[in-house]
Amino acid sequence: QVQLVESGGGLVQAGGSLRLSCAASGRTVTSATMGWFRQVPGKEREFVAAITWNGAITNYADSVKGRCTISRDGAKNTVFLQMSSLKAEDTAVYYCALRPVVDNVPWSEHHRYDYWGQGTQVTVSS
Repeated sequence: QVQLVESGGGLVQAGGSLRLSCAASGRTVTSATMGWFRQVPGKEREFVAAITWNGAITNYADSVKGRCTISRDGAKNTVFLQMSSLKAEDTAVYYCALRPVVDNVPWSEHHRYDYWGQGTQVTVSS
């Protein structure tokens, strides 16, 4: 059974930084595509970033490109999302997702992912 547990969210001032973590169990992050998505109440879940099984290819939403970096640590079976220059519009619940397929596409469509974490709240105060 695959489980994903996010951590690292919190309250930060605009311009600050946060690093989100997603600890996986039941599947290695080195044999899956991993993604980060976010959602605010009343809106659809939005793609943030993704990384392929070997870490070779990453993909970012235009809204976070240049401010976020996705990475993974195979030894810890954990995926990270480093966020900097945070803006008020980055406020959302951030979800980690896992696609248990070894392909070379860092998918941005949420329906491509089979497993989801419970989410971690990020609040950016302006």
